Amino acid sequence: MQQQTADSPSAERSWLARARDPILWATAVAVLLVVAFAIWWWLRVPPLHYVTARVTRGDIQRSVTMTGALNPVVTAQVGSYVSGNIKSWSCDYNTPVKIGQSCALIDPLPFQVVVDGAEADVNTEIAQLAKDRAAVVNAALIYEHDTKLIGQGIVSQETLDTDKSTLDQDKAQVNLDIATVASKKAALHAAQVNLAYTKIVSPVDGMVITRYIDVGQTVVSSLQSSTLFLIGKDMSKMQVDTNVSEADVGEVQPGQKAAFTVQAYPSRTFIGKVRQIREGPITVQNVVTYDVVVDVPNDDFKLLPGMTADAHIITAERLNVLRVPLPAIRFTPEGLAHSAQEHPEHAHRGERTDAAAEGGSTAGPSGGGRGAGGARAAGSADGTAAHGHGRGAPRARVWMLRDGKLVPVQVRTGLDDGTLIEVAGEDLKEGDVVVVNAVRPNEPKPEGGERLPGTNPNQRPGQGGFRP
Repeated sequence: MQQQTADSPSAERSWLARARDPILWATAVAVLLVVAFAIWWWLRVPPLHYVTARVTRGDIQRSVTMTGALNPVVTAQVGSYVSGNIKSWSCDYNTPVKIGQSCALIDPLPFQVVVDGAEADVNTEIAQLAKDRAAVVNAALIYEHDTKLIGQGIVSQETLDTDKSTLDQDKAQVNLDIATVASKKAALHAAQVNLAYTKIVSPVDGMVITRYIDVGQTVVSSLQSSTLFLIGKDMSKMQVDTNVSEADVGEVQPGQKAAFTVQAYPSRTFIGKVRQIREGPITVQNVVTYDVVVDVPNDDFKLLPGMTADAHIITAERLNVLRVPLPAIRFTPEGLAHSAQEHPEHAHRGERTDAAAEGGSTAGPSGGGRGAGGARAAGSADGTAAHGHGRGAPRARVWMLRDGKLVPVQVRTGLDDGTLIEVAGEDLKEGDVVVVNAVRPNEPKPEGGERLPGTNPNQRPGQGGFRP
């Protein structure tokens, strides 16, 4: 058989048939499109940019935040024991007063009339007593004289008996007069007391906060006396009555330091101390709170009763420690996070995996705080983490940027304030640069199930990764 050559008509027709095959053309076009798309996508994706922060040294405080009202330590509500019209007053708003100082006067004329009548009754009874005592003396003389005459037969026994009865009656009348005089004197004293109550005096040393009366006003005394003056005792010492929720009251103890501000002096911070946690619950719309009393000095009298105080009670404090932002202990490089999730057996032995070392686990707080700045670091509520870095302190990992490369550093975490967290580690010192996030410039914000680079998709919102 004769062999066909490459330029034979039959070979040329076979090549043209293959070149015109639509499947072959479609495959070639698809491969070119995939290659072109891959090149375009590679050029489109910008490089990662690391957001960094420095390790600082300073203080960390955990606090419970609440709102309260300023009040005097002792407030005296001055009322009236008697009824009448206000004749005059001498204590106005902001008037310093002393104990016993007269502040107002109720018209004393009606009470003076009663006193005068009681004095007349006492004088009448005293005169009657003197008269009856004279009668006793006379009856005694008559009885003694008749006793001598009866022996001579001049006076009968009946007359002597009558003299004895008269003497006894006069003595009884004297005793009755004495009792009556005492009764009238008691009535006089009561009238004098009521007269004295027309003079309204201050029961404490302090300052008049409010005056509720004016001249001519009628004061009616009843079972519940109306308040005439509100006097604060020793205004150089004030207290803040705050409402602390039942979830936070367990952290508050007497003697803890408290700081607060008032709207009148927004740039000034006042310092006080917790004096008392009152156990009586305050329930409003099923929300239970407890009154925590904070003592505060007021030597310059800048603080006024009724001012609203935004208070912070410091429940834990660490001084002069290394600090990093909370996102630093939550950050995990993007590739390492995927590797830890897909191959958990590659996690470091004896340590938590990267996913567990992030802020969503025991390495850091859960994000949500109690009060303002009252975020909790898991495990930091115990004595070890709150007061130092012992063997039982929670461990975490931060990533440092050295010569443009990420370097992991194991640290022990302690107290946090919701923004910064206390850390300690042999390879960590003040001024080091730690990574808190990784972003791509001009990258669209994630939507739906997408996520930012460097974050763990299995973490709950607010626990892992730094979300701008």
